[in-house]
Amino acid sequence: MPAAPELQDRRLCLDELLPALTAHGMLDNALAERLRRTPGNGLHPLELLANQSLPDPARPGMALSLEQLTQWLASHVGQPYLRIDPLKIDVASMVPLMSHAFAQRHHILAVALDRDSVTVASAEPYLREWEAGLAHVLKRSIKRVLANPQTIRSCTQEFFRLARSVSGADQTTPTAVPAEQLLHLGAGDQEPDANDAHIVNIVDWLLQFAFGQRASDIHIEPGGDQGRVRFRIDGLLHDVYQFPPQVTTAVVSRLKSLGRMNVAEKREPQDGRVKTKTPTGIEVELRLATLPTAFGEKLVMRIFDPQVLLQDFPQLGLSADDLQRWQHMTGQANGIILVTGPTGSGKTSTLYTTLRQLATRTVNLCTVEDPIEMVEPAFNQMQVQHNIDLTFASGIRALMRQDPDIIMIGEIRDLETAEMAIQAALTGHLVLSTLHTNDAPSAISRLLELGIPHYLIKATLIGVMAQRLVRRLCPHCKSPVALNQDDWRSATQSCTPPPASVYRANGCAECRESGYRGRIGVYEIMLMNDAAKALVSADTDLQALRREALKGGMHSLRLSGAHKVAAGLTTLEEVLRVTPANE
Repeated sequence: MPAAPELQDRRLCLDELLPALTAHGMLDNALAERLRRTPGNGLHPLELLANQSLPDPARPGMALSLEQLTQWLASHVGQPYLRIDPLKIDVASMVPLMSHAFAQRHHILAVALDRDSVTVASAEPYLREWEAGLAHVLKRSIKRVLANPQTIRSCTQEFFRLARSVSGADQTTPTAVPAEQLLHLGAGDQEPDANDAHIVNIVDWLLQFAFGQRASDIHIEPGGDQGRVRFRIDGLLHDVYQFPPQVTTAVVSRLKSLGRMNVAEKREPQDGRVKTKTPTGIEVELRLATLPTAFGEKLVMRIFDPQVLLQDFPQLGLSADDLQRWQHMTGQANGIILVTGPTGSGKTSTLYTTLRQLATRTVNLCTVEDPIEMVEPAFNQMQVQHNIDLTFASGIRALMRQDPDIIMIGEIRDLETAEMAIQAALTGHLVLSTLHTNDAPSAISRLLELGIPHYLIKATLIGVMAQRLVRRLCPHCKSPVALNQDDWRSATQSCTPPPASVYRANGCAECRESGYRGRIGVYEIMLMNDAAKALVSADTDLQALRREALKGGMHSLRLSGAHKVAAGLTTLEEVLRVTPANE
């Protein structure tokens, strides 16, 4: 007796999908008949359907995506659906489970492994010939999931190509010397070949993958048994891949070479930069920084997208009230404006957006940075060079002889730089700079700690803006939820009427189940009016200064975040995570 059609070992065909799609109201009979006559050209039936831009009944004016069709097929055939996230696949563990030829022939990809089973993604729900043999070889049961055929194909190609490059580099690269000697190595016979084709392929894959995953930083971290690669996405780090130690060393050497750094010098930290293009053709700059560790050099690449320079203030997250206060400060002819916050809080983006608007044809705008974050033709940018004693302070001294109108100082770190900034403000220049403080009023105590007299702070400081970045709710999966008003008042310590409802982070395939996608700034802007200046003294009472600033219209970071919550842009939990408690 012949097997039932659904049990036959066969490929999916379009003819059997069209009646089901019609029955589900996703196609009408006329469209189904037209599609029946469409040549397949060797495409998977789902890809053929996605290419037709079929209207989505649930979203008027939108087309059915390949991912939606895949999800529908999984439900139709009764198999679990998986949206493949490359960052959640341990590629180094998956690739050895089957050969590239086997994966390609059966259109499958191993995506997860535990002690008893292997999860394998396929877009062919009725092909089963590979299951028994693979289960026998791996001595594990097979769990099938249905996934996007395009993603399976692209991931299979990328993962096996990367694995071949890592394996080839591991075999051709000389064995690394003991870990405790790594800090003292110079160039020698054991130096890996950073120009080896395998290493070039690995670095190329690493950069393209980072661009595709919206990473802001790439961390390459050496270890005793394995080196680790991690990406920072929306403020959180994700494991990406593990390399053998010598491959990690060679990858770091390749990147140092691209960044015009001294490849032979491994004992001291170095900085470099690389300019490249994303797969979509957008130019980006990478800022490289190395650090000698017990197991070799750790390298971090910060990815600077020049599109950041094109952002306007609402895109950064400034409200209309914040923007008015900020533009009042930056519209002054002379004085000091400080932007404060921890590393990675968006200070650079805020300053560059501000400078771009201030850099008109009628002003001379100069910066001194360490290093230059992003090259912008509208500014005159100078980089600190410690090896020739070109410091922030000496850089400002040189800029003062360049007839500047506006000076941006990358960071005030010491008394000499602070004194030069004060001097520039006193002599009629507008100075913008950054400080690392917890909130806006704390900038006053930081300047006092550096040794700046309180009367000079009074005379020059226009205002301070503190900022943080909160994760933005994913627009694809956020949903409204009732707000506990007591929690709201307790968290914000404000009498502001709470909203009736807020949104919660649910998590979906678009945001990697995190519920968030992208980030937005929250701001605390303190204007130094006469009342606030009167409170600045050698032993300034920061609490009194904060109360006066709040009376003058400043919103605390937490309250600013609460406004973002009320607007449906983020969650109260996210605001509480990144902002300091109000005093």
